Amino acid sequence: MTYNLATDIGKVRLLISDTDETDEIFEDDEIQGFLDMEGTVKLAAAQALDTIADNEALSSKVLTSSDVAVDGAKLADSLRKRAIELRSQSDSPTSGFDIVDFEYCPGLIAW
Repeated sequence: MTYNLATDIGKVRLLISDTDETDEIFEDDEIQGFLDMEGTVKLAAAQALDTIADNEALSSKVLTSSDVAVDGAKLADSLRKRAIELRSQSDSPTSGFDIVDFEYCPGLIAW
């Protein structure tokens, strides 16, 4: 496992909270696969979260032990909402400008 924020794999791990080097959720090549398929760190993280959510939903477990309850369906829903948020962040530009091509038109406003 590689948890290095200087790499895209490390950034995906940060976004999906897969930062425990002794108990990783995904192998490095699995995260690289998400990066290859999705193209950006946030989209790769969103896909990884959806994959985790699918695993939780497939097992559909509701476990109760003492005073602690774990609901896999609710966890899956929460992960999917986070994935949607990451996709939204990836789609919306945060800064930048557009270059507009135009021809010189004499007679328009002169400065």
